[in-house]
Amino acid sequence: MRNRERSPLEIITEELKKKSKTPVPFSSITKYKVSLLEKIKQKTKEMNLNNVTRTKAYLDLYVRYPDIHWAFLGHMVSRNGGWNMTDLKGEFLNRLMARKDRQLFFQFLERGNWLIFQDVYPQFLLYEESLRKKKPLFHLFAHLKISTFMETIWNQYWQTNDTYILTMALVINEQNYLEKRVVQNQQYQKDVLNKFEFLLQDWLSFNHILFPYGNKKLAGLTVHQFESLHERILLGKQLYQLLFKNKVIHQMSVEWAKSHPHTGSRKDYWPDIFNSVNEGTPGIPYQLHLESCQLRPGSKRIYSPMLENAWKNETHKEAEQGDWFSDWRIVDYLMEDDEFIDGEIKDEYCKTLERLELAALAKKAITF
Repeated sequence: MRNRERSPLEIITEELKKKSKTPVPFSSITKYKVSLLEKIKQKTKEMNLNNVTRTKAYLDLYVRYPDIHWAFLGHMVSRNGGWNMTDLKGEFLNRLMARKDRQLFFQFLERGNWLIFQDVYPQFLLYEESLRKKKPLFHLFAHLKISTFMETIWNQYWQTNDTYILTMALVINEQNYLEKRVVQNQQYQKDVLNKFEFLLQDWLSFNHILFPYGNKKLAGLTVHQFESLHERILLGKQLYQLLFKNKVIHQMSVEWAKSHPHTGSRKDYWPDIFNSVNEGTPGIPYQLHLESCQLRPGSKRIYSPMLENAWKNETHKEAEQGDWFSDWRIVDYLMEDDEFIDGEIKDEYCKTLERLELAALAKKAITF
């Protein structure tokens, strides 16, 4: 009886079972590979300057390699990270949060954004070099402190070109990578997550992930239970479904991203409501801007600064050591599902803005 051919997922599972038990040793490498690793580290450092440079790097890579779906998903999610960062210096949160708290929140967002890039971008650069050399170089991941989980996935991708498995594996990897370094970090738990739990879950715009497309259209999802690794991975799967399975949204969002360089200001997607220049007049009491998601007659646009005008570049300490991978059963997340995600979010997001306005109106302004 002829043996049934194993599926890519079965092959990955078998490989990961072995690696769960046996640590992968470092291999000796040639001078060429040492030089290559140094170039990758240097290029990653150059592009990891701030949220704007990271976000652009993701899109540039996706344009070169549209089979790497995560690069575009990462680009769009990273745009949201930038908007959240500049919100802290924008119209509403400048009034609702003390300066010290906004600084802590920025550092939390920035650290996560920085960590993901310094882990995932070297993977893309090694893939690019593998294409040039026409042979896989993923055994070098260990020298870049990239999880052995991703080495297995990329080697399988080299054989199968299964874009779904690669994308979901990257979602799994990056969320696990953040888990101990950011989400479970005691300092961030104390200074950010516990302190702002109510704000995050209830009415801050941090819990919306928006995908602009077409002419001022928005699709997206709302984050629930950010502290749950399981929920963040499921959210990643849903965001991918929304961005890639809906062909209209996908095509139009790619066109939008290419024609609207990321600045960090929400003006990028809604210039008739937001402006990167503060149109307010000092000394004039705060007045409501919005009604039914449109500017009230005679109202000024909502201030949403560009990142370069809101925050200086951060100097980061080296990423914490350690490979998160220890249990092969994480492969369960790689299974594809056909869940339909409509992505309708505009009304919900508009209500969030209106709640923020009312809260800002009720509180005395805090100066920068």
